[in-house]
Amino acid sequence: MSNLRGKVAYITGGSKGIGFSVAKTLLDAGMKVAISGRNMETVESAAKQLNDGNNVLALQSDVSQLGDEQRAVKEILDTWGQLDVVLANAGVGHFAPVDEMSEDQWNSMINTNLSGVFHTLKASVEALKESKGYYMTLASLAGTNFFANGAGYNATKFGVVGFTQAVMLDLRKYDIKVSTIMPGSVATHFNNNEPSDKDAWKIQPEDIGKLVLDLLKMHPRTLPSKIEVRPTRPDKK
Repeated sequence: MSNLRGKVAYITGGSKGIGFSVAKTLLDAGMKVAISGRNMETVESAAKQLNDGNNVLALQSDVSQLGDEQRAVKEILDTWGQLDVVLANAGVGHFAPVDEMSEDQWNSMINTNLSGVFHTLKASVEALKESKGYYMTLASLAGTNFFANGAGYNATKFGVVGFTQAVMLDLRKYDIKVSTIMPGSVATHFNNNEPSDKDAWKIQPEDIGKLVLDLLKMHPRTLPSKIEVRPTRPDKK
């Protein structure tokens, strides 16, 4: 997409962290951006922080529910008439030994992290066919590297990586680009972290925003389909 001005993006989980920073980056590039989350008050607050004009749309949607995502995409199309970029970013994490993990924790991750990316795509794929757009998922290095206490989270992120790579093969015939971004440690509120100076060594959310922008500006003939990104140097403990 050589000219992003006026293009429309939809970002799930866009009220904070990576989603919020990607939204800000795309707005600064001249795009219109819809952000969604489960709590409408939080999403509306984020939208006000991003832009006071008509280039931001706040949507309430639980990605674990296909109907929510279908309604969100319909509102985007009713408002702006097109959808060019989708970032399936919403995610949750519960970390515990598998024998201590509850069924509710397992289902929460599967339904949001894995089924959620399917629901977001299912709701938006026809619009992306129309625009010859770009679908991205926010996976994780946890989708390649397993770790103790991560059985549920690893399962979902391994699944997101596999899902996205297969989707790339399914949709390329429609000139839809598909990529998965796999960050390592990012300075966000994820897993009850409170970002501070102690996180200076980590990837910053705005770095992922710049990465998404770079992907959108890539020549149409070239597709980085799986992008691993990690801190240059690990934390010094």
